[in-house]
Amino acid sequence: MQTQQEQQQSAIMQVPPQVITTKDSQYLKDQLSWELLAMKKCRHFAQECTDSEIRQLIDKAGQMHQKHYMLLLKHLQNNNTEEMKKVPQTQQ
Repeated sequence: MQTQQEQQQSAIMQVPPQVITTKDSQYLKDQLSWELLAMKKCRHFAQECTDSEIRQLIDKAGQMHQKHYMLLLKHLQNNNTEEMKKVPQTQQ
């Protein structure tokens, strides 16, 4: 039987949060860089490949990385300042 903490850790977020923390933003930017590098490598190696079947598979992998890149970019393009105004502020 899973503990409550294990259940929370294994839960998948169905909808991304509207507000992104600075730290999360940095993680997303790092991931964008990795996806871009993977796209470039796939393009390069697909062009170098002489086997058409393998070239197609490498192109398909490059397209997957491009989709991931675009999805991450979409998450970074929200207006974080406006969304922060909607978050209830706690008084200390």
